[in-house]
Amino acid sequence: MNLILFTKCHDRPVSIQLSHPRSIAIITAVTLLLASVLLMTGYWLAAGDHQYAKQVDTSVIQAWKQRLVDQKQALQETRQTTQANINALAQQVGQLQAHVLRMEALGQRLTEMAKLDKGEFNFDDLPAQGGPLNSADLQPQDSGDLLRTLDELSNQISDREQQLVVLESFLMHNNLQKQVQPAGRPVRKGWMSSRFGNRNDPFTGKKEFHAGVDFAGKRGSDIVAVAAGVVTWAGDRWGYGNLVEIDHGNGFVTRYGHNSKIMVKLGDTVKPDQVIALMGSSGRSTGPHVHFEVLKNNRAVNPLKYTRVSRK
Repeated sequence: MNLILFTKCHDRPVSIQLSHPRSIAIITAVTLLLASVLLMTGYWLAAGDHQYAKQVDTSVIQAWKQRLVDQKQALQETRQTTQANINALAQQVGQLQAHVLRMEALGQRLTEMAKLDKGEFNFDDLPAQGGPLNSADLQPQDSGDLLRTLDELSNQISDREQQLVVLESFLMHNNLQKQVQPAGRPVRKGWMSSRFGNRNDPFTGKKEFHAGVDFAGKRGSDIVAVAAGVVTWAGDRWGYGNLVEIDHGNGFVTRYGHNSKIMVKLGDTVKPDQVIALMGSSGRSTGPHVHFEVLKNNRAVNPLKYTRVSRK
């Protein structure tokens, strides 16, 4: 078999005999070379496509990973914000509880000081309130609104607490004024045996000024303080015998003389109606009684003005 080739390099055609062994070997080699080139080209193309697909898959995975990281970070920030709001609410609630406890204590003291009926004003119960519910008026609140509401409520409670403190101070001042103001008799039982002012001295019969009033009674009966104060004398004193003197402040001083026994000592703080001595006849005395004096700014005044006053 002959193969005739026409080329531009030769003026005449070239004839190749395919039956010749050398020609067959050349054709076989060329065929194998072309097949190899085609196979290698296909492999390179397939490998390129696989590498490209691999790169695309890697970028998608990285994008999803980054999105998961962003979501985790956003969730963590949300948790931190929520926890901060919870901590702020807990702190506000604790402060409100402390304010309420102080206000309850103040309210109880004011109720007692003002002598209000417990059923009329009871700090242990909630204030009486009521009314129909209109669901259309109900509005949801977020944490920010709730915090602002708690701040406003805390300010209101603090303001009311200050007002209660001022009211307590006012009532306490009035109460202390009443406590230190001489009122009542220095004896629980007995009768007035001598008045304040000029009288005949029981020992000489001459006119003299009696600076107090005398209350006679049973020996050993109670002598009580007519006001709160501090004991400034507790012992024997010329003419008075066993004397108790009490300074009540605001210029008031009271004296209790001729006692058989003194029940307090110098520097003691006494309350109204507290037993300070027992009736006797010590000193310049004709019998069991108590000589009672009231001094206002170091000047003796008529005790009857105060003995007729009730403390209740």
